[in-house]
Amino acid sequence: MNRPLRAALGGALTAALLTSVAVAPAQAHPGGRGLPTVLTLPDGFQPEGIATAGRYAYFGSRATGVIQRVDLITGRGTTIGAPTGTPSLGLKIDLLGRLFVAGGTAGDARVLDTRTGEVLARYQFATAPTFVNDVILTRDAAYFTDSNRPVLYRLPLGRGGALPPADSVTTIALTGAYEQVGDGVNLNGISTTPDGRALIVVQSNTGTLYRVDPATGATTIVDVPGHSFANGDGLLLRGRTLYVVQNRLNQIAVVTLDRAGTTGKVTGTITDPNFDVPTTVAEALGRLYLPNGRFTTPPTPTTPYTAVAVRAH
Repeated sequence: MNRPLRAALGGALTAALLTSVAVAPAQAHPGGRGLPTVLTLPDGFQPEGIATAGRYAYFGSRATGVIQRVDLITGRGTTIGAPTGTPSLGLKIDLLGRLFVAGGTAGDARVLDTRTGEVLARYQFATAPTFVNDVILTRDAAYFTDSNRPVLYRLPLGRGGALPPADSVTTIALTGAYEQVGDGVNLNGISTTPDGRALIVVQSNTGTLYRVDPATGATTIVDVPGHSFANGDGLLLRGRTLYVVQNRLNQIAVVTLDRAGTTGKVTGTITDPNFDVPTTVAEALGRLYLPNGRFTTPPTPTTPYTAVAVRAH
């Protein structure tokens, strides 16, 4: 691509469910601004993805597929959409309030209207073994990773971001430096490069960042001397700063990239005592928000789950 990548636009409608639930009071922000620093999610929710728009965050459940919308100022939550029985993992929201959802073991993606919970479209990418893990929106497409396959899925977006027909998905085979390793989690988080001409993905089980040419699938290693990103999960790019969530390490690596995304330098690490295997990250109200996946805690219907806000470096 030769032009900067931007959030997608567009619209369409179908049907679902909107219900409201109460959550426990959120803890006050220690900086005195009064914003919650720990957000309570429903018991048994098993959060994975997060997307933000204004004062709201949207969390996906890997247990039931429902989406939880949380007011980041009050801490109150609302469940939107009916349970799907399949995971809702990586999330991204566009400027028209459409939520793009990676479907994990279902091998699919869904697009929801965040105002009503209505399912606007569904796209089947693959069948087992598959694990559609994360998504990034660009000006003209949505790209999804698959942790079980060395591919990206490209969902083209038409004029004004119009959603395409179900048969328009393209599978991009990764070539070059990238190699699939074993049966663990391979491809995971995905972002764009600072110049918007390529994509960056993290391979969780090797701790490696790769730059991907979206037109060809050709990959090269992002050179970050002396650093591995083991347990790398969600990615967030702001300017030339890439935040790499390292879930089981309970930390975020802060990486300064060159504009092309070919090299980088780790300039900091963010930790917090409230982290409990955070999965990914989104930005809102000047802070970073991360859902606690709690992968090391056996999930039950009554297991508590939270999301945590930290200051960006």
